Amino acid sequence: MAELLGGKICLITGANRGIGAATARLFAAQGAELWLTARQQGSLDSIAADCQASGATVHCLYFDIQDGTQVRQAFAQVQKVSKGLDVLVNNAGILQDALLGMVTPEQMQSVYASNVFGALYNSQYAARLMARRGGGSIINLSSIIGSRGNAGQAVYGGSKAAVIGMTQSLAKELAAQQIRVNAIAPGFIDTDMARQLDDKLFQQRLDSIAMGRIGQPADIANCALFLASELSSYITGQVIGVDGGMLI
Repeated sequence: MAELLGGKICLITGANRGIGAATARLFAAQGAELWLTARQQGSLDSIAADCQASGATVHCLYFDIQDGTQVRQAFAQVQKVSKGLDVLVNNAGILQDALLGMVTPEQMQSVYASNVFGALYNSQYAARLMARRGGGSIINLSSIIGSRGNAGQAVYGGSKAAVIGMTQSLAKELAAQQIRVNAIAPGFIDTDMARQLDDKLFQQRLDSIAMGRIGQPADIANCALFLASELSSYITGQVIGVDGGMLI
């Protein structure tokens, strides 16, 4: 069976763990040339080694997606080395839950700077590189909280709802350049973020899933592979829920 991403240049933000790491491993196995990004220096060493073991060419970039200047410099490096880009996975983001009365201005600014502005910065520079190659695919990570909402998550949910609006707007704007823009809305996924919940809340979330199991990072990576590949060549502006039938 042919590799689904053979010859494609793919950039994945927040690739050092969880969904980002699972996506990197899968893309590597499917023939992609990878650009992996994270904020903490050295945090990509392990996942990069895994991807290289699959035969993939891997480049690591360390920068803060909240800083537009750093994002621009990172994409300049991609252009210099790889001469373009085919796929962007806007995976990096943060979660800071708090009831409305307890939310601080600093929390609001941090969450939106990462989840919304970071994705916009990356999309802006990625689209320029994709246009030079005749098209591409931008994949944004939203959340079931962004489409359904949840008590205590107004800031996070609002930021992920903004990702959906951004996705649908960019899909219309960039379609003429053959750049597809879609979003994945994960449900309850077994990541470090989920494991930070106390036992009672963790079980409540688990009980709300119709399929009876927590999602795995690989479940999201599989959807990202579909959206990155030519299997989805006529799909844009869509939000795909990957949640096992979770109810909120």
